[in-house]
Amino acid sequence: MNTIQSWRHRRFRTFIAPMFGVIGLLATVACARAEAARAGDGKPDCHVGIYQLRDGGFVDIGASDNDHLRWRRKDGTTGLLAADKDGTWTSTLGWTERPDGKHVSFDDCSTGRIAFDGVPGQRVALDVTETTFDGAGVRLAGRLVMPKGHGKLPIVVIVHGSEDSSALNNYPIQRQLPTENIGVFVYDKRGTGNSTGVYTQNYLLLANDAIAAVKEAKRLAGNRAGKVGYQGTSQGGWVAPLAAKIDPVDFIIVGYGLAVSPIEEDREAIALDMTHEGYDAQVMTKAMQVADAIANIIRSDFRAGFDRLAALRDQYGGEAWFKHVHGDIAFYLIENPEAQVREKGPALLAGIPADYDPMPVLRNLDIPQLWILGGEDRDAPSAETARRLRELISRGKPITLAVFPHAEHGIYEFEMTPDGKRVDTRNSDGYFAMMRDLISNGKVSGAYGNSTIVAAHAALPRSASAQP
Repeated sequence: MNTIQSWRHRRFRTFIAPMFGVIGLLATVACARAEAARAGDGKPDCHVGIYQLRDGGFVDIGASDNDHLRWRRKDGTTGLLAADKDGTWTSTLGWTERPDGKHVSFDDCSTGRIAFDGVPGQRVALDVTETTFDGAGVRLAGRLVMPKGHGKLPIVVIVHGSEDSSALNNYPIQRQLPTENIGVFVYDKRGTGNSTGVYTQNYLLLANDAIAAVKEAKRLAGNRAGKVGYQGTSQGGWVAPLAAKIDPVDFIIVGYGLAVSPIEEDREAIALDMTHEGYDAQVMTKAMQVADAIANIIRSDFRAGFDRLAALRDQYGGEAWFKHVHGDIAFYLIENPEAQVREKGPALLAGIPADYDPMPVLRNLDIPQLWILGGEDRDAPSAETARRLRELISRGKPITLAVFPHAEHGIYEFEMTPDGKRVDTRNSDGYFAMMRDLISNGKVSGAYGNSTIVAAHAALPRSASAQP
């Protein structure tokens, strides 16, 4: 549903989506759109790359929309770059459109030189191998990105969220991790970018494609391949563990994924809507009636159940709380005509298994997992997922749970606008570092920003932050 989540909270960014599978239902659509918008529209630019600065730090430059660029640092800070008439680029903070005082300039692209906020730097040369490989009945476009050298190193295979955009064009982590002596294999999932096939939210198909991606990554890396695992975000949090259960890997990282079903995700999101607005248990009961009606429509593949939703709309539509029911996909069904929902709904959810229960897979996985959640995630509410993961940890499963208390979906921190909308400013500090450490060392250790960490065999969280 992670897709819808973006729809709900980022509609002011004009996210309209044809897919639903990020983490849940419509949340999937929203989330995917949000990530695509954040990552860029895939326009080629000779400045795209990662640069090492003279002070030892790194800055990644990626494409964005409308001929802009986006810079990112490993500490989570980021800004949008707009070209000035003199050839320099001026930055605005996160997605706020507010100047942050940073300026960037590039030499001729052939030199690979940059000046970031006054500090000179040089583009990092990486070994990049483009490939195509067979997925489950499709031909997938992939890329292996490795640091220069000949030594063995870990490799992480990136598993998409629900976005229908190109991972090859949009994922900056493919450049960031190789500067930490980690290989990355990234690919366009079926029906996106340069891959063939029809876009789908079918987790089993996507899992089989991910398994094929691991095999291709190992083939290309040859003797350099050390341990290999997945990093799956949002919808990828359902797909990566399933793939690992079918064909084991060495580790899994899940970012802002869920340990509940897509239907449960929508219910949790509606419940959070009511809680956030301060409504009581009586209103919550009414809102859950709406959630049940939405679930029945989805389970019918948008063929039945509309009469019940219409009756609830007639019964409760005049009450103050009703306008606050958004959920991950609920708002789409409530706000649009029945004929439109019947027509567009099946394609929007494109094969998503609405009642998919991830727990049997998670209970039977015995490989190291790092789950990273946002405590303020309204798109894919994290509280129940965190509770379930803590229970698995208490039973000795090799899971590490990290919660960034002030982050929303995508592990983005945010500001509130006067009209109550969220505007993202950056990723949480420590988010990148914990992924790097899990891949490189097989574990996380120490503090990572303001996150709370619970791990197997650890008696207490590693920070004083409240549990979700």
